[in-house]
Amino acid sequence: MWKKIRVGILLAVLAIVASNAWLEQRRSQTWRDSLYVGIFPVAADDRPATRAFVAALRPDAFGSLEPFFAGEAQRYGLPLAEPFRVQLYPPLAAAPPQLELEAGPIGTIWWSLKMRWYAWRSGSVAGRPPPHIRAFVLYHDPSLASRLPHSSGLRKGRIGVVHAFAADAMSGSNAIVIAHEVLHTVGAVDKYDAQTDAPLYPQGFADPEQRPLFPQRRAEIMAGRRALAEREQEMPDSLDDCVVGAATAAEIGWTRRP
Repeated sequence: MWKKIRVGILLAVLAIVASNAWLEQRRSQTWRDSLYVGIFPVAADDRPATRAFVAALRPDAFGSLEPFFAGEAQRYGLPLAEPFRVQLYPPLAAAPPQLELEAGPIGTIWWSLKMRWYAWRSGSVAGRPPPHIRAFVLYHDPSLASRLPHSSGLRKGRIGVVHAFAADAMSGSNAIVIAHEVLHTVGAVDKYDAQTDAPLYPQGFADPEQRPLFPQRRAEIMAGRRALAEREQEMPDSLDDCVVGAATAAEIGWTRRP
């Protein structure tokens, strides 16, 4: 008897959580109001230089994000002038849970639950309203590694985990990764080959109708790289060299799907 009651309560809670998640996703694509993105910096290593960099971060370090989103939204005729508003929050002491490379489906689900719990605990600051989207940006000393762990964006819970370099010279490429993961939280999907990182044609090309096709002048934001040749691509320096492609615009609700 009590087992049936417990199961019933659990199913009711899961139904409420699923319903709330569905409503959040629907609201995020109506674009009647701006979505607030909270940037939560985290030092990903114990290097004094990394911690000093994180402590010295100011809002202008993320100043390219709002104009990029606003300009691309205007290009698609979105009536909302500022689809995303970006706000910097105080640095966090504890890093988010890590997703293991060999986690598998069950491990990924478990990580997602732990990530949402972490975001709920860490992504709120007394006296400030919680943001709609929480982007946890983990900064790494570039002298320790030339390649960073994979970043991720969760639509459920609207959470981004971004790995970035603790260097002013890398602020442009850091902003590209942040924008990419933020768009994941509102429904955009990757547009690159997971094995080679090459942009997928045509949806991963900024201008798939360009002739000659290569080199592409800009990068599609969900591809993350600009195709220079059939088997050659590079990450651009800043969001000035990126666009939101037609497929991505449809996925996030800026246009109707064909």
